[in-house]
Amino acid sequence: MSPDRVPGTLHDFMRQALQMELDAASRYTEFADAMEMHNNREVAALFRKMAEIEGKHADQIMSEMGWSEMPGPITARPAWEGFEAPETVPIDEVHYLMQPFHALTLALESEERAERFFGQIAAAATTEPVRKAALGLQEEEREHVELIRAWLAKTPRPDRNWADDPDPPRYTD
Repeated sequence: MSPDRVPGTLHDFMRQALQMELDAASRYTEFADAMEMHNNREVAALFRKMAEIEGKHADQIMSEMGWSEMPGPITARPAWEGFEAPETVPIDEVHYLMQPFHALTLALESEERAERFFGQIAAAATTEPVRKAALGLQEEEREHVELIRAWLAKTPRPDRNWADDPDPPRYTD
């Protein structure tokens, strides 16, 4: 990670970490809504659970920082590359017929990205408060990774024909 991308203050770093959690919660909620629209209730419930977990993580950051309301917008360039925060699942990765195994796999990948991201911040931090906070968040993401791995171990793999739809949606103008 480029040193110029590492937040220099704890406030700036935690503001970005908060934004990551809120973005992830929002995306999981969008996925849950989409799955419900396609009557894929089992995956919708799983995405709602993931949104709840990310929301609790955001609440934890707010509490730890003593913030009673959202801090101002991020003014510095985000520490992550690209448009999406590391913990946000790409929107184009979701399929309306996906099964719990797929949803958990996407969640695992995003939690692993977040864990690596916080590890990179900790390694490149120039201040002890940022380094310490990044290590703490990295550990929390590691716990999420282990939780999702445990869920995946109990989740059946889908058939190879899982995406075959005998009655696919039709789009008309």
